[in-house]
Amino acid sequence: MNQNDRYGRKINYLRISVTDRCNLRCVYCMPSSGIPLINHNDILRYEEIIKIAILAHELGFIKFRITGGEPLVRKGIDHLVHEFANLGNEIDLSITTNGALLAKQALSLRKAGLKRINISLDTLNRDKFQQISRFDAFQDVMEGVNKAIEVGFDPIKINVVAVKGVNDNEILDFVELTKNHPLWVRFIEFMPYSRNNWNMDNFISEDEMKKIIKTGYKILETESPYIGSPSSDYIIEGHKGGIGFISSISHKFCDLCNRLRLTADGRLLPCLHSPIEIDIRNPMRSGASDEEIKSILQKAMNAKPEEHKLCGNESENSRRVMSKVGG
Repeated sequence: MNQNDRYGRKINYLRISVTDRCNLRCVYCMPSSGIPLINHNDILRYEEIIKIAILAHELGFIKFRITGGEPLVRKGIDHLVHEFANLGNEIDLSITTNGALLAKQALSLRKAGLKRINISLDTLNRDKFQQISRFDAFQDVMEGVNKAIEVGFDPIKINVVAVKGVNDNEILDFVELTKNHPLWVRFIEFMPYSRNNWNMDNFISEDEMKKIIKTGYKILETESPYIGSPSSDYIIEGHKGGIGFISSISHKFCDLCNRLRLTADGRLLPCLHSPIEIDIRNPMRSGASDEEIKSILQKAMNAKPEEHKLCGNESENSRRVMSKVGG
């Protein structure tokens, strides 16, 4: 089967949501009241996830990311990591976590074979953290960051969703965080999505953030080692770590997109901002052959749009809040 989509992009990256549950309620991700949760029986089992991953690998997928909700709330996540680690040395596996449970699980995840990790952290201020996440878990997250450094994850990426009037006054503080620690801070433009209260008044672009950073630091562009990475990366003289920008609004990178998304309830999403969902769970549970499952993966690749088309103040994909997609 062809690994390229209809626009010639090589699709080799699958982001896998293992749960829609989360222990935080971040304002840009879900309503304060939470969300209706997916029925337990509708969530993909670990053996189903691994089967899909194996077949995707046979199609040429080599990069996998485990997401949520919050993936560390799902019991036995280190077992899933171990199964992925056994797929082959060429597999590039990572996890995105909010970090609140990481201090307790970092060592077991590292021993299971996980090498790199992304931690979502939007502020370095405890009170502001509670306002953004609606939970007082800032110290837990910082302990998770420190534990990730201690056990040897490399790289450790800190994902910061930049929102004007909320945390744009901390941009230099995040850059300073990379001085003495081997961390890559990635500033992510706040994007429209279902029910996340996006508007232009709270949007800050990559160019605006760079202008702020250049008032205090000299930054030098560096090439990302990860093909198809949406991040434009920079090193800073004298710093152990670096910074990057993921700018889906001001610097659209759809021409480089190499990914599909698999939701916790077994739907393939060709694009984060598209309403298209392709069911892979029910055919698999109904006895679909390996070749039929590969055909479903191929169908999802071929359904990828040329680029996202954000509609006004909301993504085209209004069926799911972000926690039900996995980012």
